[in-house]
Amino acid sequence: MNGRTRPTCLVAAALAFGAVARSPAQNTSLDPTAALLAELIRVNTSNPPGNTSGIAALLGPRLKALGLEVDIVQTPDSGKAHLIARLRGDGSKRPVLLAAHADVVGVEPEKWTVDPFAGVVKDGYVYGRGAIDFKGGMAVFARAVMLLAERKIPLARDVIFVAEADEEGGRYNTAWLAREQWEKIDCEFALNEGGWIMKRDDGSVRYVSISTADKSSVALTLTALGTSTHSSMPRPDNAIFTLSRALAKLADYETPVRLTPSTRQFFATLARTSGPPMSDQFRNLLTDDPALVRQADREISKDPLLHALMRNTIAPVTMNAGFRNNVIPGSAEATINMRVIPGTDQSELVRELERVIGDPRVTVRLGGGRGGGAGAGRAGVDTTRPARGVAGGAGGGGGRSASQPSPEDTELFRALSKEARAQFSGADVTPYLFQAGTDAGAWRSRGVPVYGIYPYPISADELTRMHGNDERVSIESLRQGTEMIFRTLVDVAKR
Repeated sequence: MNGRTRPTCLVAAALAFGAVARSPAQNTSLDPTAALLAELIRVNTSNPPGNTSGIAALLGPRLKALGLEVDIVQTPDSGKAHLIARLRGDGSKRPVLLAAHADVVGVEPEKWTVDPFAGVVKDGYVYGRGAIDFKGGMAVFARAVMLLAERKIPLARDVIFVAEADEEGGRYNTAWLAREQWEKIDCEFALNEGGWIMKRDDGSVRYVSISTADKSSVALTLTALGTSTHSSMPRPDNAIFTLSRALAKLADYETPVRLTPSTRQFFATLARTSGPPMSDQFRNLLTDDPALVRQADREISKDPLLHALMRNTIAPVTMNAGFRNNVIPGSAEATINMRVIPGTDQSELVRELERVIGDPRVTVRLGGGRGGGAGAGRAGVDTTRPARGVAGGAGGGGGRSASQPSPEDTELFRALSKEARAQFSGADVTPYLFQAGTDAGAWRSRGVPVYGIYPYPISADELTRMHGNDERVSIESLRQGTEMIFRTLVDVAKR
């Protein structure tokens, strides 16, 4: 749909947005990005069921009033929709895209100190599910695009904003969108969730990491066999005990350190921005001395995030065994979710776990078990394989592996790096391998470079709240992130 308006209408729409975005319950001086985030949180998009149509209904009219062309792409699930908004440039350059997922993971409300879907603003923070992952990013991206429209920045390229469905697990994610509506999201390069802007204890920014690739999600199923019989006559080949012993061996096993080029740059950045003794450990990790690497690994791995960056990780996620209290089952099954470094051979993963378990009664195979879901990445698909119909898409520069890193020599990467340094003086900027999966594969597998960032400074404590309890992001961080992303868009898109 064409949403162009006359300049006088544009000003009125901008003023109307400022009034609507602030809840009567909130301080009228609340930062516009924080106000928008609070509203986004109040639309409950927990997945499942992941009903994101409310986000499209919230953002669509506001973006259209500012002159953006707005398309609502309805999925076969009536509650799920993708919003695609395009701010037109003169077309002399190809579009830049900003993608943010509208769905969020569920909550344990009794463990929160606030209503997770009330968009509570207190003590300088916006609280709620999705504040960090990734409605905060959606608010920053949307406000940055709105500012381009409000300030009538002349553009050489279209700027596309996408609010996506089903990233947190579902079939109608960006892989589906790329198959159905590629011409609406085709672009030269894109911003997505991914890297971190991490704060020190004093609030200053320590580093900015921009993800150029994601780890992939691989599901492995362990099946232990035994004799099915009456529970009053247990036998030595009990399948549940056998499976338990296999899992205990995996719990004691540490996969080897594997550093990609971007991960090496990231740890070199940590070495420069850390004090001793950790600065020495980060430097030792990058040496060729196996003893120093092992020692550094032990110390660095005390941080779960850094542990995950250095290796393929093993996490049991579901178990299935038995059906009656008085029957010993003949089999027991566990699903293992492995997050693997790009280029990992999946068949070698099977052999690796078989060697560690060392029990012929336990089989290891690729794919999720009866529990389901564990083989899905955060985008709801096995991101180690491009989705059907994705590779070699039109206009995307040819097919490539979704796990292949995006290059660092693009206009967008350079602009984001420059503006991050300008926004956070003294902070190092580094490429990064994202420790989880995102929905960026829909673009990367078509040859479109994607750069990931959670566009607001957060602390280590705030990072632990993501997917946890009392998720929050500071109002000041949202303001800073909006400024950074706005200037990045001006750098790459201004005529």
